[in-house]
Amino acid sequence: MIGQSVKLTTIRGIDIGVHYSWFIIFFLITFSLTTRFASEHPQWTQAEHYAVGILTSLLFFSSILLHELAHSFVALAKGIPVRAITLFVFGGVAQIGREPDRPMTEFQIAIAGPIASALLAVGFGAMANLAGDEFERISALAGWLSSINLMLALFNLVPGFPLDGGRIFRALLWRVTGNLATATRIAAGTGQTVGYAFILVGIWTMFTVSWFNGLWLVFIGWFLLSAAQESVLQMSLRSALSGLRAEDIMARDCPTVSGQLSLADLVHEHILRTGRRCFLVSQNGRLEGLVTLHQVKAVPQERWGDSFVVQAMTPMDRLYAVAPETAILDVLRGMEQHDVNQVPVTQEGRLLGMITRDHLLRVLYANLELGVRETPASA
Repeated sequence: MIGQSVKLTTIRGIDIGVHYSWFIIFFLITFSLTTRFASEHPQWTQAEHYAVGILTSLLFFSSILLHELAHSFVALAKGIPVRAITLFVFGGVAQIGREPDRPMTEFQIAIAGPIASALLAVGFGAMANLAGDEFERISALAGWLSSINLMLALFNLVPGFPLDGGRIFRALLWRVTGNLATATRIAAGTGQTVGYAFILVGIWTMFTVSWFNGLWLVFIGWFLLSAAQESVLQMSLRSALSGLRAEDIMARDCPTVSGQLSLADLVHEHILRTGRRCFLVSQNGRLEGLVTLHQVKAVPQERWGDSFVVQAMTPMDRLYAVAPETAILDVLRGMEQHDVNQVPVTQEGRLLGMITRDHLLRVLYANLELGVRETPASA
């Protein structure tokens, strides 16, 4: 999701960004708040209605960010990396690098968000009471933020995976069953049920109460349903690839080209004839780097005849490479994090093979289709 978002800042190594869809919901919430304040406080000027509405909306999304930071800081304290936090149309999401290793860690990470929202609700409630009628603009702003943060805390405790309540439910199931995959399937099934319930209630609300509120409930239900189904799929992928190492699926026949080869010759003599998308680059018998189809396309076609592979390639010291014993799940996460489609497998500076995303996906599809996986031989 971070690739479809605008990066704002970095906090403790976590990229903070807003998804493009966030601008839509920011406008809608700001408009709704401005209309609300205009109705409840007609004595304010129009400029005050807009100013308080915009500030309240910004503080609301800041509250969501603090909710996600609470999850993230607990994860970091437990040694789990967090890549990014993205605010989008349905709130926010923290991209945690891997699954927790035990139920208690899952529980602590999940409960941190609702606790943060509840504390914000108390804090804004106290601010509203202190402001009183003397500072009614602050009182109105803080009162709404107190209510919405309380609603956010309670909503996230709904046991529908992947909401926080669903993750807490999964942690309890994990504790009871001792199996993360089983716990995930049960929790995700509950999440799908909750998603369908939101959709049905939303449709009913559209025709009986408010079409806008009903439509919003339908969207939330659809999001929960999709997220729960994706969680089951991800667990199936992890199950299919678990136990496999880089050396088990790497290709050992990696094509090599000279660094002094022109890009035109690379395209016509190698890429178009073989269909390969990446090539190792050697210079005087020494491995220098890797050149990919993407890097060739970055050079204007009229310059291919005057440009050489060594100029377009990624040098070895800048490549994301893995050791042969690296778990495939870690390789896949690294490919996503570094946004690469191929990974060299090296040992003590020697190239052993290459893993491409296409090959990895073919291995994955074969395992999913058969439902079994051959246990890799011991090294």
